[in-house]
Amino acid sequence: MYQIKINDIAYSVPEGSTILEAARYAGINIPTLCYLKDLNEIGACRVCVVEVKGARSLVAACMYPVNDGMEIYTNSPAVLESRKTTLQLLLSVHNRKCLSCVRSGNCEFQTLCHDLGVEDEGAYDGAWPEITYDDSTAHMIRDNSKCVLCRRCVAACEGQTAVIGPNGRGFDTHIACAFEQDLADVACISCGQCIVNCPTGALTEKDSTAEVMAAIADPDKFVVVQTAPAIRATLGECFDLPIGTNVKGKMVAALRRLGFDRVFDTNFGADLTIMEEGTEFLHRMQEGGVLPMITSCSPGWVKYIEYFYPELLPHLSSCKSPQSMQGAVTKSWFAEKAGIDPKKIVSVSIMPCTAKKFEIHRDDMNGAGEDLMDNDYVLTTRELGRLIKQCGIDFVNLPDEEFDPCMDIASGAGAIFGTSGGVMEAALRTVADNLTGEDLKAVDYHEVRGMEEIKEASYEIAGQTIKVAVASGMKNAKVLLEKIKHGEADYQFIEIMGCPGGCINGGGQPIQPAVVRNFTDYRGKRAEALYAEDRNLPLRKSHDNPLIQQIYKEYLGEPGSEKAHHLLHTTYIARPKYKK
Repeated sequence: MYQIKINDIAYSVPEGSTILEAARYAGINIPTLCYLKDLNEIGACRVCVVEVKGARSLVAACMYPVNDGMEIYTNSPAVLESRKTTLQLLLSVHNRKCLSCVRSGNCEFQTLCHDLGVEDEGAYDGAWPEITYDDSTAHMIRDNSKCVLCRRCVAACEGQTAVIGPNGRGFDTHIACAFEQDLADVACISCGQCIVNCPTGALTEKDSTAEVMAAIADPDKFVVVQTAPAIRATLGECFDLPIGTNVKGKMVAALRRLGFDRVFDTNFGADLTIMEEGTEFLHRMQEGGVLPMITSCSPGWVKYIEYFYPELLPHLSSCKSPQSMQGAVTKSWFAEKAGIDPKKIVSVSIMPCTAKKFEIHRDDMNGAGEDLMDNDYVLTTRELGRLIKQCGIDFVNLPDEEFDPCMDIASGAGAIFGTSGGVMEAALRTVADNLTGEDLKAVDYHEVRGMEEIKEASYEIAGQTIKVAVASGMKNAKVLLEKIKHGEADYQFIEIMGCPGGCINGGGQPIQPAVVRNFTDYRGKRAEALYAEDRNLPLRKSHDNPLIQQIYKEYLGEPGSEKAHHLLHTTYIARPKYKK
């Protein structure tokens, strides 16, 4: 431990700490803008500067290591003036239409300016750089008039596909794709990690709330909504509830009050996915199919392999994602049971993922009919939160309500789909029962849980050794894909999710400020909400779900049947990395 002083008060802090970390131990929050722990540690914005006794100039607290006996001042007049000047300079070239900005009230730049008393007009107003605006993709908008050049989005993308970076020099520096290409013309996988890491409104998802509300208001439309497993663990953050609060009942109640005709649980679609994916895995194992088989639930991940490893596409499961499976059976099985013309059904998905906005427009996403999209609109968790507020619904005080019949029962296996390792664990529960012919009571596969970058495990089931691997984030996916490519992957089954930590950290989730992302295990808290739901449900295996048994008995026949393949499976394509 080092003995230091911060603002003339003595503290003991761990050796190796930065000044920023040492201040946190002391209960002092030094403001940051560009810094994200383990992601963007560049000391570029200078908002976190502090005064160190003996140093010739102010230093960046996020990068500067403490030394024994160091004396630090975090709020001296020189420090406060420097921070304020930095913010004034940034504000001088910043779009100030804060009232109409989607991030107003949850903008780190706005908060810093407010806390340090920065006026919205100042001595540095003058020339403006040329502004780029990109709305070319299905999932997001880039508005560089709101960019503060913190490079957090660049760092996040470097861990995915690295398709954006700083272009130009000096006053003309801006974030864009190489050669000023549109985002739609490069290998963007639509994951949205740039959005959740951005401190301002420069990056936002494309908002579909107006179209959804118009459909609800149309008397000729029957509007059905489904909610992904991870939404219940994160939506509460939009209403200042603690991270990791499961708000499933209130979420259902809010969706009814928004006017949806049916509220269904995508966990049902997750159980359906396990039936198809588990059957496909067993068939490949027993019939000599392509191994290792890789899961296909994450559209960002699917897009990545199509761009960068098209030669490995035969390893990908042909199963659609739970969103798409559920949309397909909504417009077929449910429509038939309810006596509703499927052409009148509008299927809306509430997803933690911006890539889902891209996924609904993929080929083969029309299982119920050539002119019937499996899903018509996707709203992110953030969009749903804004819509609930817009409609004046008192979310926190809503009663808990249940999903509507037909797709209201789901297993704990479906619930854990929202976190890294969850799909693998859910599949193993069904595969193990199938191979042993028993109703196994041990259903917790702890080895594939957690936020580690890559998890590996080996299981002996019915005399067979099944080796598995789990990765999230494309940097980690690449490690496993390179092993497969070079014949070094001794696995039978691999789960990959596009976003680090899985859907609980998806690009459509509530945005937490840097102070939370740096010093709180927010991903672990969100994941624990799903594991807690799994533990408390009476059914913990997908194949035990009576509604799953019913849909196969009266409609699909059996897992992997011709009808199931038509509705629930898809194909993939090799994508060019650049279109121009």
